[in-house]
Amino acid sequence: MSTTSSQSGAGTEVHKGLEGVVAAETSVGDVDGARCQLIYRGYNIDELVGRATYEEVSYLLLEGALPTRAQLNGWMKQLETCRALEPPTLSLLQALPRSAGSMAQLRTAMSCLGLDDSETTDESLDVIRRKAAQAVAVTPTIVAAIARLRSGASPVGPRTGASHAANFLAMLHGREPAPHQARAMDAYFVLLAEHGLNASTFTARTVTGTKSDYFSAITAAIGSLKGPLHGAAGRKAMEMLQEIGAPEHVETYVQKSLVDHKRFMGFGHRVYKGEDPRAKHLKRIAQALGQQANDLRWFTISEQLQAAVWKAKQLAINVDFYAASLLHYLGIPTELFTAMFACARMAGWSAHIIEQASDNRLIRPLANYVGPRGLRFVPLDQRQ
Repeated sequence: MSTTSSQSGAGTEVHKGLEGVVAAETSVGDVDGARCQLIYRGYNIDELVGRATYEEVSYLLLEGALPTRAQLNGWMKQLETCRALEPPTLSLLQALPRSAGSMAQLRTAMSCLGLDDSETTDESLDVIRRKAAQAVAVTPTIVAAIARLRSGASPVGPRTGASHAANFLAMLHGREPAPHQARAMDAYFVLLAEHGLNASTFTARTVTGTKSDYFSAITAAIGSLKGPLHGAAGRKAMEMLQEIGAPEHVETYVQKSLVDHKRFMGFGHRVYKGEDPRAKHLKRIAQALGQQANDLRWFTISEQLQAAVWKAKQLAINVDFYAASLLHYLGIPTELFTAMFACARMAGWSAHIIEQASDNRLIRPLANYVGPRGLRFVPLDQRQ
């Protein structure tokens, strides 16, 4: 790459979207596109899913090692104490317009938590970790409350003694989930907990780099995830399945989409050169949920669509493809899918915020200026 001493960046090669640029060193996780592997703190995701709970994985990401039993018990108790909504946040959610999207409501609620933060100027890592525990614990409570309020129901509070995943499903549906449903929700949370310097994580680190507070960084990350180029693929994948409607319509849908140059949602990835390593786990879990529900329609459509798109375009699936039917089988409204992503990713975002704060440097890239120079000021009454 060519270099220049100009602070404007003139003459420097431009990497649009920062593609290929290494912007940080991290020990949190690795997205290995060539090997199609996802690593959390040294563990291949295949080692963790179905074996470690989200509580264990969130501790791993935040603290750097899997917890001992005593550490896990302490972490679970800490999460339990932070899970309930404080009255100001609940009142805010009740006052928000029902027409607002769930991600906009989540973003606003997280900002509200920052307003109530008495340690907003404390930059110590211990304080950031306490705030991270609060955010990890309360985000599913906020999302469940948003969903119930949008449907005209009253929010349901968390209960003690339940897992992170089981608590969310109980708060969402107002009843205890079946054990296999709680396990499926837990696996989803584990699989989406961390994914390198994606757009929302980079946003969180950039805000942290300014020495702004934890909740500002998390709110900004949620705002980034809200963008349709980052967080909407799961929702759009489910809408695609619903548009297809039945397995026998898959081939017709694929052929028409090819003619119309329509994108297949849940296919392809900017980093992985083959299939997303999380996809096979989500596929297995979605199939099991469909079998338990005696309704394999959505899984069958997905499986046939996967095969048809591969045959037509050699496109591999990504995390969003089978996540769509998995969440649908768990009774989660499609509009809530991106907010579910945020529930899972809260641990990863927080780990990166802690890492950025522990060895901080303001993130300030250069830009190549391509506009005019040497313009002369023209008084207002002489301008044409």
